[in-house]
Amino acid sequence: MAKREIRTYRHLTYTDRLNIEKWLKKGLSKQEIADKLRVSLQTVYRELKRGEYEKLDGATWEMETAYSPDIAEEKYQKNLREKGPDFKIGSNQELADFLEKTIIEKDYSPAAALAEAKAAGYEVNISIPTLYSYIEKGLFVNLTAKQLPRGGKKKQRYKTVQKKKASRAPAGESIEKRPEDVKERKEFGHWEGDTVYSGKGKKKSKAGLLTITERKTRKEIIIKIPNRKAETVVKAVDALERRWGAVNFREVFKSITFDNGTEFAAADELEASCINKTIPRTKVYFAHPYSSFERGTNEVQNGMIRRKHPKGTDFETVSKQELQDTEDWMNDYPRKILGYQSSNAAFNEELRKLGIAAA
Repeated sequence: MAKREIRTYRHLTYTDRLNIEKWLKKGLSKQEIADKLRVSLQTVYRELKRGEYEKLDGATWEMETAYSPDIAEEKYQKNLREKGPDFKIGSNQELADFLEKTIIEKDYSPAAALAEAKAAGYEVNISIPTLYSYIEKGLFVNLTAKQLPRGGKKKQRYKTVQKKKASRAPAGESIEKRPEDVKERKEFGHWEGDTVYSGKGKKKSKAGLLTITERKTRKEIIIKIPNRKAETVVKAVDALERRWGAVNFREVFKSITFDNGTEFAAADELEASCINKTIPRTKVYFAHPYSSFERGTNEVQNGMIRRKHPKGTDFETVSKQELQDTEDWMNDYPRKILGYQSSNAAFNEELRKLGIAAA
């Protein structure tokens, strides 16, 4: 599947508006105009709405909707003026532009964008709640609350639920026997895993993703798999072990807690090294059925994957490079829980302590 051209983030100028008027008269479509300006289609729709007015068609003598670059420019300038003195960031347009660009282009949360601004050397004089407030009030030119992760809604805490009775016994060791140190994230090298798949209906596909997340650093690994059979998952973990080497793999992947799905049923094979059959490579634990909160870190990460590959995505058509781009985006994302350090930075620091080079 061909990758879409990356759009350049910028504010439209008066010259852009004059060009839009010219191209509309020539009959260009909204998508063609967006392509010429190298902006998103949504930006063009917003701009046309900004410059909208009613005029009389001289041929049909009926009223029709038209676009005026002058009206659009006037509204744009008025919006800038109305931000007023309470808009603390208004005196630093460079910072405002940086935040807007980072949130839109990098798909970052406002909190992550502020952290990125500080790292880039900007003097940040607003708090996270204040930035959210500015976005919700529409004080940015191109940024709306709907463009934020989860549409700007706050993340819901997991609710305590009564565990349903399992329809079958776990394929291996229950999470109940996992050491307390793993739960508390004190030790590096303990992971959570699950699969993400295309979905059902017209776009039903056997292809999916094996996703594993390191609990302490939130490092994410995404592996494309042709199906969700148990032997396929074992082969994927085998390939991961070969990449790291048997010795390093045991140090970096001390344990993996999987969902209780049938794709992870080959517990013995998952634990056994494919390089040295006489020694184990990792310890596998299984969460309780209907208890995704027991793998909460991996569930959150899977939600991030869905931001790039929504439900219904046919993973057979998603390239390895696209998945690598998603993995890189997640691992370079500034994490509040890590003091706005990225997962890559935290993970590599743990590898350094162990004297292991990244695979």
